[in-house]
Amino acid sequence: MIAIASTDLIAELEDVVRAGSPERRIRILRQVASLFLADADRLSEHQIEIFDDVLLRLIGAVEARTLTKLSAPLADLKSAPKEVVRRLAQHEDAAVAVPILHKCECLSEDDLIEVAETRSEKHLGAIAGRSAVSRSLTDALLMRGHAAICCILARNPGAQFSVAGFATLADMALRDDDIADALVQRPDLPRDVLCELVAKCSPSAQARLLKTAPPERHVAIRTLIEQTARGRARKAVPVDYSDAKATVLALNNAGQLNDSIVNRFAIRRDHPSVIAALSLLAAVPIEAIEPLMETEDCHGLVLACRASRLDWQTAVAIIRSRKGIKPVSPQQLEQAKEAFDTLSLSTAQRAIRFGSVSEVGARPWSADTPLAGGVH
Repeated sequence: MIAIASTDLIAELEDVVRAGSPERRIRILRQVASLFLADADRLSEHQIEIFDDVLLRLIGAVEARTLTKLSAPLADLKSAPKEVVRRLAQHEDAAVAVPILHKCECLSEDDLIEVAETRSEKHLGAIAGRSAVSRSLTDALLMRGHAAICCILARNPGAQFSVAGFATLADMALRDDDIADALVQRPDLPRDVLCELVAKCSPSAQARLLKTAPPERHVAIRTLIEQTARGRARKAVPVDYSDAKATVLALNNAGQLNDSIVNRFAIRRDHPSVIAALSLLAAVPIEAIEPLMETEDCHGLVLACRASRLDWQTAVAIIRSRKGIKPVSPQQLEQAKEAFDTLSLSTAQRAIRFGSVSEVGARPWSADTPLAGGVH
């Protein structure tokens, strides 16, 4: 019956596409679609390809309002005609594309990225709400900069994020409370992103994050809030780095700005000189180094020391010299040393010169490493 019906319909196809009335095209499309949907789970791969070819010719000859009735049932199929669903997913009318983009498993990641880069916010929202969204796909969606899409992604437990993706979300969270609330609840949120988010928030926003966060993060966020408050209090009177910059520049010109000198600065807790030295050696502004001395997370400092060509013992001295920071544990130092030893000089320099604070804090080890205070 299927073979006979499909043969009869295919015989009509060329004539319908070439000269058929709109009503006739719609009737044939509905017949072919009904025939396919009735037996989709029993069709062979070859038979599905035949239907794919037939439907593909027909959908280009009917209006969008007809195609909307085809998208939803096709989206639920595991063996949908691939070219047809690709064409529907790329349709400019969101009513046609959204069911396919949201649920269809037959679309490839490249198909979804292409739509994410070219179509409307409604198209993007459907993709962002899929049960699984890869890092490459979230990067493509975030590049479009829609706050609503960022919020959908942040609330989607099936969405994965790259380091750059989390950094983008954190930047958006500073301007959008809904994104911030969703982000702080994610169990996969890297600790450096949480540190940056809390540090940059206003006191009222920090209080809201603490209220919104899951209980297991409360201790860590309170600790970060206290550190931020101390840092802001210290910055009430800006540090004058002019003398320190002059000193380290003279040492550098004399070829004497080395590990021994920087180690001595750290042991004396001469923080202006330490910061000025790292700034000069890593070729970054003072403002890029200063925050790294004021946060409990030491990974940014590890990166700065590696970019400055300093040795590990000097890095340890700098880490331990920080004022008002809880001492690092042996386990944290061991992890930091592993990173220091494996991180290439070029990677460290590129990251600290061109990265944001959150990217500077990104480690070459797992982002799941716990932070003292309960961040996971």
